[in-house]
Amino acid sequence: MQHIKRWITALILAPIVLWILIKGNTLFFAILISVVAIFAIREYLRIVFGNDEEPISNIIKLISYIVSIALIISACLGSWEILFLILAMNLMALSIFVLFRFASNQAIFDIIARQVLGIVYIPVSLSLLIFIKELDGGTFWIIWLLVVIFASDTGAFYSGTFLGKNALAPNISPNKTIEGSLGGVAASMVAGFIFCQCFFHDLSLSFLTIPGSFLLAIAGQIGDLFESAMKRASSIKDSGRILPGHGGMLDRIDGLLLAIPVFYAYLVFVL
Repeated sequence: MQHIKRWITALILAPIVLWILIKGNTLFFAILISVVAIFAIREYLRIVFGNDEEPISNIIKLISYIVSIALIISACLGSWEILFLILAMNLMALSIFVLFRFASNQAIFDIIARQVLGIVYIPVSLSLLIFIKELDGGTFWIIWLLVVIFASDTGAFYSGTFLGKNALAPNISPNKTIEGSLGGVAASMVAGFIFCQCFFHDLSLSFLTIPGSFLLAIAGQIGDLFESAMKRASSIKDSGRILPGHGGMLDRIDGLLLAIPVFYAYLVFVL
C-alpha cells in the first residue's frame, strides 16, 4: 500500500510541476520553490532540534522562513550580490539573537550552527534552480535533472529490492544496498542520455551528460544518506507526512538538494 501511495503521489505532482516549469514564468516557478523551501526548512528544524529538551525558539523559525523567501527572491532578481548579502544579514540577525540568549543558554552557538547549515542546505540549493531556469534551455535542463534523480531513486529501489545483498551504509540506512546504489547510478545515466537525445537531438551533448548523470546520481545518494543520518540521530522515521508514500517534503527532495549545486557547476563549467 505504501508503494502504491508513493506512485499515486508522484503521478499527481509530476504534471503540476511540469506545467509550472513549461507554461509558467519565473515568478510562478519561484512561488513553487518558495513553498517547497518553507516546508523543507520547517521539517529540517524539527529534525535537528528534535532531541533538545527545550523547543526550538520561534525567533529562529521566523528568521529561517524570512531568509529562505529572501534567498528565492534574490535568485529571481538574478543577483548573486543580493543572495550573499541576505546570507550576511542572516548571520547578523543570529548574532543579535545570541546577545539576548547567551546568558540563559551558553550552548546557543550550537543552535546557530544548525540554523546556518539548514539555510545553506535547503534554500540556497533550491535558489540555484531559478538561476538554472534563466540559462539557455534552462527549463528542459531542470526537467532533465528531475528525470535523472527520479531514475536514480527508482533504479536504486528496484535494484536493491531484487538484487540487494550487501549493505551500503548499515549504520545510517540498513535497507540501502551497494547493488541498489549501482542500479540507481546505471538507471540515471541511461535515463539522462535518452532524455537529452530526445529533446536536444545532439549526440555529442547526450554523451556529455553521461558523466554528469553519474555525478548527480552519486550526489543524490549522498544527500539521501545525509538526511537519513540526521533523522537517525534524532530518532525520527520520516521528516513529515505531507506527501503520502514519501513522507515529508525533505524526504522527497533530500537527494535533489545536493545534486542541484553539482548540476549547476556542471552546466556552467562543462556543458
